Formats: sequence, structure tokens, C-alpha cells
Amino acid sequence: MRHAIILHNPVSVDSKEDEVDVLNQAELIGKALAELGYSSEQMDFNLNLQELLNKFGENAPEIVFNLVETVNNTGRLSFIAPAMLESAGVKFTGSGTEAIFTTTDKVICKTILQSNQIETPDWAKDLTEINPDKIYLTKPIAEDGSVGIEDDMLLEGKQIKSIIKGYFAEEYIHGREFNISVIGGKEGSMVLPPAEMCFNNYADSKPRILGYKAKWEENSFEYKNSTRSFNFEEQDCHLLEELKRIAQRCWQIFGLRGYARVDVRVGDDNIPQVIEINANPCIAPDSGFIAACKESGLTETEVIKRIIEDAERE
Repeated sequence: MRHAIILHNPVSVDSKEDEVDVLNQAELIGKALAELGYSSEQMDFNLNLQELLNKFGENAPEIVFNLVETVNNTGRLSFIAPAMLESAGVKFTGSGTEAIFTTTDKVICKTILQSNQIETPDWAKDLTEINPDKIYLTKPIAEDGSVGIEDDMLLEGKQIKSIIKGYFAEEYIHGREFNISVIGGKEGSMVLPPAEMCFNNYADSKPRILGYKAKWEENSFEYKNSTRSFNFEEQDCHLLEELKRIAQRCWQIFGLRGYARVDVRVGDDNIPQVIEINANPCIAPDSGFIAACKESGLTETEVIKRIIEDAERE
């Protein structure tokens, strides 16, 4: 029987909701792998790379499912996992070292987007770059899952007195937010149906942002009133096609593989602006990526099959 290793960051009793969620992803993958004829096991990633490689040698995996989102509690080092696998010649799912590195660092990501004529909100790493007349959301440079993003991080430029090390300020686009997922496969990539994140019952003064509460704190107002919708009016047809085009372009520019999600804001000018690219996004059963796959007619097992096929294309 073919064997697979599901590699992820360690989880403890002290881990937060966004960290524990990797176990939900591993469970979905394990079930799908069983249906595809694989045996599988979960394995914690650590910086004793030789020890990990020795374990791979003992268990002889045909494929490693890379779910490593943080290393030593920081997303900035997540590229180490694919780098180790690539250097050892181990076949693994998801994006490679360069794609993980360039999309995890949001400033590098935005610089690449801009150089490729893809619209992205203005940004600043220090006070000299701040426009006092704009509104900014201060966010971590290299963390995913909306870690560190709260309402009070949204300020007018003239109110910003400092930018914390490891953070940057991104211009806030007041308007609509969309998630566009892309999945690979033996025939290449496929853009999935776009989803709009809807901010229900939000007061006019409340920021329309998907912060940490909206994603992870189930009893919060933000979590209960931030919903996902695949239903659109006919007038949105052109916008949806443009969102798909942008997502496919991002897949190509960053050399993404397996699965990805592109997050976009659209203001009153109706111009899509990419705010984030998620290589290897969450694929828990309740995730936006899996929701988009189901909207397109793919089962969870078919999703995992396509992700493996994309890893085998190279």
C-alpha cells in the first residue's frame, strides 16, 4: 500500500484556535487518503531536520502532505519545511520554497504584484511612507489566519505614530471582499467559483475587515456576522470574470502549486485590489477553500486527489 506522511507544526494544549485547526485539516486529508488507497500518519515538524529525514527514510512515504504553517511559532519561517523537502528530493504537496517565502512576506508579495501590474493597496513600512490623508490597517508582515488583525489597528494616516517591528500599514479599501481559490491537477490549474465575504449587521462605523475574531472566536459578533456567499447578481458577472483572471495570473506569477487562495478588496471604483495570496491555505472541512471546491462540484477526496496529482506533475 502506498504511504503518505501528513507533516504539520506541533500542537499543544496551549495552542490557539488558528494553530489547532491544522489537526482538522490533517483529519480531512487522512480520510481522503484512505479512500485513495494510501496509509497515512501525522508527523510534527521541528528544526531537527536530520531527525525528520531519518523518519521519512524509515517510513518511505510516496508523498508528504505539507501543512506546516509556522516554525518556532512564526509564519516567517514556514518556508523551511518545503526547503527541507526539496533539498532531500522528497515529493510533497503544495507550493515550493520560493512561492511560500514570497507570499508569506506580504511586503515582498505586494512588491511583486505591483511590478506585474496587478493592483494592490498602497502600503508603508515606516512613518515616512504614510499618507496622512489615507486610512491604513496595520497588520503583521508574515502571519496568516488574520493573526494580529483587530479593529483598533485601523487608523487614519495622521493618527499613526509608529509601526511595530514585524508589521506594516496597508491602505484600507472600504468595500467588498472576495476569496478566489485555485486548485491544481494533472491537467493544470482550475479557478474555483469566487466567494464574497459579507459583513452582516455591521454599523457604519465598524471596519469591514476579517480580523482574528471573525475567523476564530465563535462567540464573537464578528464570527457570527461574517458570512460567505457564492450568490451574485447579474451585474457582477464582469467583476467575477476579472477576479478569476487575476487569481489565475497570481498562480502563474508566484509559481503556485497544489492549491491556493487569493484575497481581494473592491472599493467604490470597482477595481479589484489583491490584499493577500495564500499558498497552501486552510483546507479544514469548514474552510473557504473546501467550500469553493464543493461549490464547483468537487468532493473532499477529489480535492486531495487533484492536489497529489499536481505534486506528481513535476
